[in-house]
Amino acid sequence: MPWVRLASSRPVSIETRLRRADTIAQRTGRTLRAVDPRHRQSTDPWNIVIYEDDHQTCTLLQEWLSEAGYHIRFGAPCEANRDLPADLVVMSVCLPKQAGANCVRDIQAAHPGTPLIAISGHFRPGLAASGAAAQALGVRQVLAKPLIRGELLGAVRAILNASA
Repeated sequence: MPWVRLASSRPVSIETRLRRADTIAQRTGRTLRAVDPRHRQSTDPWNIVIYEDDHQTCTLLQEWLSEAGYHIRFGAPCEANRDLPADLVVMSVCLPKQAGANCVRDIQAAHPGTPLIAISGHFRPGLAASGAAAQALGVRQVLAKPLIRGELLGAVRAILNASA
């Protein structure tokens, strides 16, 4: 089970943190339900599912994407969860040329028609975002780790705006 540290410095599971965020959202009246993209209101948050096994990267992605107004959920890497509604999937790919391709196929099967962004330390910086590596994996875009906030948010916005 993934763990993160909150301001209290006590380890808290990501699931607990998400439940707390949902509770706060309910108290403040924000809607965090799945939204059909064809009936999206301009105020509805986009649902992004993240498949990542590194706790620090999960925390960083959640912080960056939540601050940008996206609704974030987490899934276990290479264990696709059909119950997580998604407008976009961001997934970590450990070995893009080997087992990573199988994980991508599993995630695509769980989220059919949903655009994917693959992130990996095996991609080199400056790699064409939608070039040969993205095509070989069957994803919309690839990003090299360590991630750069502006590049990630730009990729997310471009993909979601194109599918709106």
